[in-house]
Amino acid sequence: MPRIVKQPDERRAEIVETADRLFREVGYAKCSVEAIIREIGVAKGTFYYYFKSKPEILEAVVDRTLNKLVEAAEEVAQNPALSAMEKMEALLSGGQIGDGSALDVAEMLHAPENRELHELTNIQTVLRLSPLLARIVEQGNAEGVCSVERPLETIQFLFTGAQFLTDTAVFGFTGDELRIRREVMQTIVEKALGAPPGSFAFLTAPRATT
Repeated sequence: MPRIVKQPDERRAEIVETADRLFREVGYAKCSVEAIIREIGVAKGTFYYYFKSKPEILEAVVDRTLNKLVEAAEEVAQNPALSAMEKMEALLSGGQIGDGSALDVAEMLHAPENRELHELTNIQTVLRLSPLLARIVEQGNAEGVCSVERPLETIQFLFTGAQFLTDTAVFGFTGDELRIRREVMQTIVEKALGAPPGSFAFLTAPRATT
Protein backbone atom coordinates (compact mmCIF):
# COMPACT_ATOMS: atom_id res chain seq x y z
CA MET A 1 0.00 0.00 0.00
CA PRO A 2 1.26 3.51 -0.73
CA ARG A 3 2.35 5.49 2.31
CA ILE A 4 -0.28 7.97 3.44
CA VAL A 5 1.13 11.46 3.70
CA LYS A 6 -0.54 13.74 6.23
CA GLN A 7 -0.10 17.37 7.12
CA PRO A 8 2.12 17.93 10.21
CA ASP A 9 -0.75 19.17 12.40
CA GLU A 10 -2.92 16.25 11.36
CA ARG A 11 -0.17 13.71 11.99
CA ARG A 12 0.66 15.18 15.40
CA ALA A 13 -3.01 15.14 16.39
CA GLU A 14 -3.24 11.50 15.28
CA ILE A 15 -0.29 10.55 17.47
CA VAL A 16 -1.75 12.35 20.49
CA GLU A 17 -5.19 10.83 19.99
CA THR A 18 -3.76 7.34 19.60
CA ALA A 19 -1.52 7.69 22.63
CA ASP A 20 -4.45 9.01 24.66
CA ARG A 21 -6.55 5.97 23.75
CA LEU A 22 -3.77 3.46 24.43
CA PHE A 23 -2.85 5.08 27.74
CA ARG A 24 -6.46 4.58 28.88
CA GLU A 25 -6.74 1.04 27.52
CA VAL A 26 -3.51 -0.50 28.80
CA GLY A 27 -2.28 2.10 31.29
CA TYR A 28 0.38 4.75 30.88
CA ALA A 29 3.13 2.69 32.54
CA LYS A 30 2.48 -0.37 30.37
CA CYS A 31 2.12 1.48 27.08
CA SER A 32 5.40 1.85 25.20
CA VAL A 33 6.32 4.29 22.46
CA GLU A 34 6.71 1.24 20.19
CA ALA A 35 3.07 0.27 20.84
CA ILE A 36 1.92 3.74 19.81
CA ILE A 37 4.03 3.59 16.66
CA ARG A 38 2.67 0.15 15.74
CA GLU A 39 -0.90 1.26 16.28
CA ILE A 40 -0.53 4.23 13.95
CA GLY A 41 1.68 2.45 11.45
CA VAL A 42 4.39 5.08 11.12
CA ALA A 43 8.16 4.96 11.27
CA LYS A 44 9.87 5.51 14.63
CA GLY A 45 11.52 8.60 13.20
CA THR A 46 8.11 10.11 12.47
CA PHE A 47 7.09 9.79 16.11
CA TYR A 48 10.32 11.31 17.39
CA TYR A 49 9.98 14.17 14.92
CA TYR A 50 6.99 15.35 16.97
CA PHE A 51 7.76 14.01 20.46
CA LYS A 52 11.08 13.32 22.17
CA SER A 53 9.71 10.94 24.80
CA LYS A 54 6.65 9.29 26.33
CA PRO A 55 6.40 11.95 29.09
CA GLU A 56 6.34 14.61 26.39
CA ILE A 57 3.40 12.98 24.65
CA LEU A 58 1.64 12.62 28.01
CA GLU A 59 2.01 16.37 28.36
CA ALA A 60 0.30 16.76 24.98
CA VAL A 61 -2.49 14.40 26.08
CA VAL A 62 -2.99 16.45 29.25
CA ASP A 63 -3.10 19.68 27.25
CA ARG A 64 -5.65 18.14 24.87
CA THR A 65 -7.83 17.02 27.76
CA LEU A 66 -7.61 20.39 29.48
CA ASN A 67 -8.56 22.19 26.25
CA LYS A 68 -11.66 19.99 25.95
CA LEU A 69 -12.49 20.60 29.60
CA VAL A 70 -12.24 24.39 29.23
CA GLU A 71 -14.28 24.29 26.02
CA ALA A 72 -17.07 22.31 27.72
CA ALA A 73 -17.01 24.62 30.75
CA GLU A 74 -17.16 27.68 28.51
CA GLU A 75 -20.23 26.29 26.80
CA VAL A 76 -21.98 25.91 30.16
CA ALA A 77 -20.86 29.33 31.41
CA GLN A 78 -22.22 31.05 28.29
CA ASN A 79 -25.60 29.27 28.29
CA PRO A 80 -28.20 32.06 28.80
CA ALA A 81 -30.91 29.54 29.69
CA LEU A 82 -29.17 28.40 32.90
CA SER A 83 -29.16 30.13 36.27
CA ALA A 84 -25.89 30.57 38.15
CA MET A 85 -26.62 27.65 40.46
CA GLU A 86 -27.61 25.43 37.52
CA LYS A 87 -24.28 26.23 35.89
CA MET A 88 -22.39 25.49 39.09
CA GLU A 89 -24.14 22.17 39.45
CA ALA A 90 -23.50 21.26 35.80
CA LEU A 91 -19.77 21.92 36.26
CA LEU A 92 -19.14 20.79 39.83
CA SER A 93 -21.44 17.84 40.53
CA GLY A 94 -19.60 15.27 42.60
CA GLY A 95 -16.95 17.81 43.61
CA GLN A 96 -15.06 17.71 40.32
CA ILE A 97 -14.99 19.34 36.91
CA GLY A 98 -15.00 17.02 33.94
CA ASP A 99 -15.98 13.47 33.11
CA GLY A 100 -14.26 10.14 33.31
CA SER A 101 -11.73 11.04 30.64
CA ALA A 102 -10.32 13.81 32.83
CA LEU A 103 -10.14 11.38 35.74
CA ASP A 104 -8.23 8.90 33.58
CA VAL A 105 -5.64 11.54 32.79
CA ALA A 106 -5.41 12.48 36.46
CA GLU A 107 -4.61 8.86 37.28
CA MET A 108 -1.73 8.89 34.79
CA LEU A 109 -0.34 12.01 36.44
CA HIS A 110 -0.29 10.36 39.87
CA ALA A 111 2.79 8.32 38.98
CA PRO A 112 5.85 9.65 40.88
CA GLU A 113 7.75 10.36 37.67
CA ASN A 114 4.90 12.62 36.51
CA ARG A 115 4.65 14.68 39.70
CA GLU A 116 6.04 17.87 38.15
CA LEU A 117 3.60 17.64 35.23
CA HIS A 118 0.80 16.91 37.71
CA GLU A 119 1.53 20.11 39.61
CA LEU A 120 1.75 22.18 36.43
CA THR A 121 -1.56 20.71 35.26
CA ASN A 122 -3.25 21.62 38.54
CA ILE A 123 -1.97 25.18 38.19
CA GLN A 124 -3.22 25.47 34.60
CA THR A 125 -6.58 24.01 35.58
CA VAL A 126 -7.04 26.69 38.23
CA LEU A 127 -5.80 29.53 36.01
CA ARG A 128 -7.93 28.55 33.01
CA LEU A 129 -11.16 27.52 34.74
CA SER A 130 -11.36 30.02 37.59
CA PRO A 131 -12.27 32.99 35.30
CA LEU A 132 -15.23 30.98 33.98
CA LEU A 133 -16.38 30.09 37.50
CA ALA A 134 -15.89 33.73 38.57
CA ARG A 135 -18.23 34.86 35.79
CA ILE A 136 -20.84 32.43 37.09
CA VAL A 137 -20.38 33.82 40.61
CA GLU A 138 -20.91 37.34 39.20
CA GLN A 139 -24.14 36.06 37.66
CA GLY A 140 -25.03 34.63 41.07
CA ASN A 141 -24.44 38.06 42.62
CA ALA A 142 -26.85 39.58 40.11
CA GLU A 143 -29.41 36.85 40.79
CA GLY A 144 -29.13 37.30 44.56
CA VAL A 145 -27.90 33.76 45.29
CA CYS A 146 -24.29 34.81 45.95
CA SER A 147 -22.66 37.74 47.70
CA VAL A 148 -18.98 38.01 46.79
CA GLU A 149 -16.89 41.18 46.50
CA ARG A 150 -13.97 39.58 44.63
CA PRO A 151 -15.31 36.63 42.63
CA LEU A 152 -12.08 35.69 40.80
CA GLU A 153 -9.77 35.73 43.81
CA THR A 154 -12.34 33.94 45.98
CA ILE A 155 -12.85 31.22 43.38
CA GLN A 156 -9.09 30.77 42.99
CA PHE A 157 -8.64 30.21 46.73
CA LEU A 158 -11.55 27.76 46.87
CA PHE A 159 -10.59 25.95 43.68
CA THR A 160 -6.93 25.59 44.65
CA GLY A 161 -7.81 24.23 48.07
CA ALA A 162 -10.33 21.78 46.65
CA GLN A 163 -7.94 20.60 43.93
CA PHE A 164 -5.16 19.93 46.42
CA LEU A 165 -6.95 18.63 49.50
CA THR A 166 -9.17 16.17 47.59
CA ASP A 167 -6.23 14.69 45.68
CA THR A 168 -6.10 11.21 47.19
CA ALA A 169 -2.71 10.54 45.59
CA VAL A 170 -1.20 13.33 47.70
CA PHE A 171 -2.83 12.66 51.07
CA GLY A 172 -3.90 9.03 50.76
CA PHE A 173 -7.33 9.66 52.29
CA THR A 174 -9.74 6.77 52.59
CA GLY A 175 -13.16 7.01 50.98
CA ASP A 176 -14.76 8.05 54.28
CA GLU A 177 -12.06 10.64 54.98
CA LEU A 178 -12.49 12.11 51.52
CA ARG A 179 -16.29 12.22 51.95
CA ILE A 180 -15.95 14.17 55.20
CA ARG A 181 -13.61 16.68 53.61
CA ARG A 182 -16.01 17.20 50.72
CA GLU A 183 -18.79 17.87 53.21
CA VAL A 184 -16.60 20.48 54.89
CA MET A 185 -15.73 21.87 51.45
CA GLN A 186 -19.45 22.36 50.77
CA THR A 187 -19.85 24.42 53.94
CA ILE A 188 -16.76 26.51 53.19
CA VAL A 189 -17.87 27.19 49.59
CA GLU A 190 -21.36 28.25 50.67
CA LYS A 191 -20.02 30.62 53.34
CA ALA A 192 -17.31 32.08 51.08
CA LEU A 193 -19.78 32.72 48.26
CA GLY A 194 -22.57 33.96 50.54
CA ALA A 195 -24.86 31.22 49.26
CA PRO A 196 -27.75 29.66 51.23
CA PRO A 197 -26.85 26.57 53.30
CA GLY A 198 -27.39 23.41 51.27
CA SER A 199 -27.32 25.17 47.91
CA PHE A 200 -24.03 23.45 47.01
CA ALA A 201 -25.11 19.99 48.16
CA PHE A 202 -24.28 18.70 44.67
CA LEU A 203 -20.59 18.97 45.61
CA THR A 204 -20.91 15.95 47.86
CA ALA A 205 -23.42 13.98 45.79
CA PRO A 206 -22.02 11.07 43.72
CA ARG A 207 -21.58 12.01 40.08
CA ALA A 208 -24.24 10.33 37.96
CA THR A 209 -23.03 7.69 35.51
CA THR A 210 -24.56 6.86 32.17
